[in-house]
Order: sequence, then C-alpha cells, then structure tokens
Amino acid sequence: MAAASAFVGLGGNLGDARAAVLWALAALDRLPGTRLVCSSSLYRSAPVEAGGPDYVNAVAKLATHLSPLDLLDGLQALELQAGRERPYVNAPRTLDLDVLLYADRALDLPRLKIPHPRMWQRAFVLQPLAEIEPGLVPASALESVSGQQITRCEQQGSAG
Repeated sequence: MAAASAFVGLGGNLGDARAAVLWALAALDRLPGTRLVCSSSLYRSAPVEAGGPDYVNAVAKLATHLSPLDLLDGLQALELQAGRERPYVNAPRTLDLDVLLYADRALDLPRLKIPHPRMWQRAFVLQPLAEIEPGLVPASALESVSGQQITRCEQQGSAG
C-alpha cells in the first residue's frame, strides 16, 4: 500500500516554542511508518481567541502508512513528550500538533475532523501550507486571512 500524504500544523507559545517546533519536526520523521517529506519556514503569529505570547508555527508534509487516527495518536504522544497540558480550550501550549489534511479524505469523527475545521480561517496555517504546497491554497483563501499578523522567521524549513 502506498503511503498517504498528510499535512500537520505545528505550533507553540510557551517556553522555547521555536525549539519545541524544531524538535517536533524531527520527531515526526521518527513516527512509525512515517517520513517527513518537507516542512515550511517557521512563522511567528499572535494567538487567536486567546491571550499569551506569540506562537511559532510551521506546517509539515508527511508520507505515512498510519491511519488518520493512528497519526493523531502519534501526534498527541509527541505533544505529551513536549509537556503539553490542556487546562482549558485555547490555553497557551508548549506544543500543538494538528492533522490538517490526510490524502484527499474527509473525516468527521468526535476525535478528528479532516480537513481541520478552522484551517481556512488561519493565516498561521495557510501561509506555511502555501509555501510547501502552493496548489492546495487558493489565492482567495490567503486574501481572506491577509489581515492576520504573521511573520516568517529567519530559520527556513526543508523544501521537498
């Protein structure tokens, strides 16, 4: 069976968020049956619907043999390793990993919705996603989030 392409959003705003995102990018490549194909640059963005420090964000493209739910379980295990706590909705976090897209599948499960239900409203997802897979993000989607503050950091991702 061929590997599925999956896109994962990465972010954090507690502690050394840049180091946490870079650690997570390396850790994604070590998930069973999964290979990191490429990753975007790192971006800095203000929190959405919450307070706290700015976030560091990126998007990674994976080739995986894991099912969508097994991939989610792997991502949540990485969040725990990074010290993620969930005291309340939209709380600041050391690391947040979200399945954005998985092949061309659509899922609506209690634990996982694909495509990610809010990805089209967030510049910190769309801009890095457009960087590594421009054909996935319509210009109109980028225009719709153009008012959101997001800055590319100096560290570059790994083009695939």
